[in-house]
Amino acid sequence: MSHTVGVRQAQKQKTRQALLNAGLRLLEEQSLSSLGLREVTRLVGVAPAAFYRHFRDMADLGVALVEEALGSLHVMIRAILAEQNGDEERIEGTVDAVARHVRAYPAHVRFIARERHGGVRPVREAIAAELGRFVDEVAAAFALQLEADGWSAEDIRMLAELYVDHMVMTAAAFLEAAPDRSAATDADASDDPAAADRAASAAEARIAATARSQLRIISLGRQHWRDA
Repeated sequence: MSHTVGVRQAQKQKTRQALLNAGLRLLEEQSLSSLGLREVTRLVGVAPAAFYRHFRDMADLGVALVEEALGSLHVMIRAILAEQNGDEERIEGTVDAVARHVRAYPAHVRFIARERHGGVRPVREAIAAELGRFVDEVAAAFALQLEADGWSAEDIRMLAELYVDHMVMTAAAFLEAAPDRSAATDADASDDPAAADRAASAAEARIAATARSQLRIISLGRQHWRDA
């Protein structure tokens, strides 16, 4: 009996993940507010009624995608903040981590960038909640040093919000650079298949350099904030 229950649970989880994957794939070309339940179930190959065994509605699927897209980042961010000593190492670690995440999960990043201010309220709220948790974690890491320097909790949180907003902005910029893989001229692309990759790499390098410079400005401002 337990084996049968285990098989059913595994199959249920497999179908749920298939629905999430199908939704994410379809959302590369449209917003969640325009995505239909039947589109998702048709892509998975299940009856529309099967959808409701896993999600209440499309908004519920969107919230699950938010958790999938951002939940795993908490461990990475905590590691960067805990392991890096000094502002320069933290800046390098942050920018490199964001770039790696965008390269590994472009569809998730695109979904968050589009739906952060999109038309589905529960999804907007879920994204805001996850980003708020990032702010809490960054603020907690900064507080270890800044409270001793006389910073208030409100100012520490303001600084953490700056860092998190910058990470989101940088991720969106890296994502926008992705089409530059086809931004080389048609002639270049046909004569040299690697031309598009070189163009994209150059664009990513420019974005990374800008992101590091912006974080250094924030860091300098932090160092002189109490003197203002």
